[in-house]
Amino acid sequence: MNKHNYVAILAGGLGTRFWPKSRASFPKQFLDILGTGETLIQSAYKRYASFILPENIYIITSEEYIGLVKQQLPQLSPDNILAEPSRKNTAPCVAYIAFKLFEKDPEAALVIAPSDHLVIDLNIFKTLSLHALEFAKKHNAFVTLGIKPTYPNTGYGYIQYDLNSLQDENVYEVKTFTEKPDLKLAQTFLESGDFLWNAGIFIWMAKDVIAAFEQFQPEMHELFLAEKDNFNRPEEKKALARIYPLCVSISIDYAIMEKTENVYVIPADFGWSDLGTWNSAYTNLEKDEKGNAITGEHVIAFDVTNTMVSSHDDKLLVLQGLEDFIVVDTKDVLLICKKDKEQQVKEFLSEVKKKKGDRYL
Repeated sequence: MNKHNYVAILAGGLGTRFWPKSRASFPKQFLDILGTGETLIQSAYKRYASFILPENIYIITSEEYIGLVKQQLPQLSPDNILAEPSRKNTAPCVAYIAFKLFEKDPEAALVIAPSDHLVIDLNIFKTLSLHALEFAKKHNAFVTLGIKPTYPNTGYGYIQYDLNSLQDENVYEVKTFTEKPDLKLAQTFLESGDFLWNAGIFIWMAKDVIAAFEQFQPEMHELFLAEKDNFNRPEEKKALARIYPLCVSISIDYAIMEKTENVYVIPADFGWSDLGTWNSAYTNLEKDEKGNAITGEHVIAFDVTNTMVSSHDDKLLVLQGLEDFIVVDTKDVLLICKKDKEQQVKEFLSEVKKKKGDRYL
């Protein structure tokens, strides 16, 4: 394994769209959503440990989840579990890990990866990731893995690439990044043949992303540059506490990827899902002859079709007459909603907070 290859797995999100299983105190990356025997963060670690040295795998999370990371990934050195003092979207944490690694290893090549995605074909994923790392090093390029779309999904961002710009084996120039489209536009993207789903996996040299911050986010660059000598030292935590309150909250897509040149994409098909919603879990779960995806030992269903059911282990659930529903039962919350209304989960949470406070969040 190449000692200069690193990965930063981002694991600080709240996973609100998987409520009520996912809670602020125990979000979805720490859950076994698909019943595989591994939580999402454990699967992500295992995925990268197949081609990146264990000492080069970092988890970036929130202070309140440090204990959960240690519990679920006991093999990881505590020094490789990095806590952000506050949530400021993805750009500040990318700047943080880039500066930290560059101080340690000026030749560092870095993968930025979500902790809560599903990857089925690990061999293809490994091959493409290593290819992206080598291309990034050779060309000082910014590389992302784009997923070949199979239907007009409105919950994903899209990457448009130039079909006539083949640079290397399966590597193309990126033309545009587009945020989540409406259904009509997503259908147009699918039919055009030159759009990919944005998987949020980015590969680059640490030195190159630092240079991009200097060019496109100079204020944030100055904040980290002023504290760089404190990284990888006992003073690092205090340095972050000074930096983060002054950082703007912005995604790495907006901050860097949509502005910089020399951006490339590798079209990929390795059985990917971002597992962002209960519908995405339904899509990836095994279904019975009536199209139901049921997790839980004690569910009895009558005349139930095309329904997602996630039950509490200690409770019997008897369901009748449901079609195209999501049913999620926990110790203290029962959610029942139509599958096509699941985007309203955040509205449900707002109403719960207004009427019941933070108890059920």
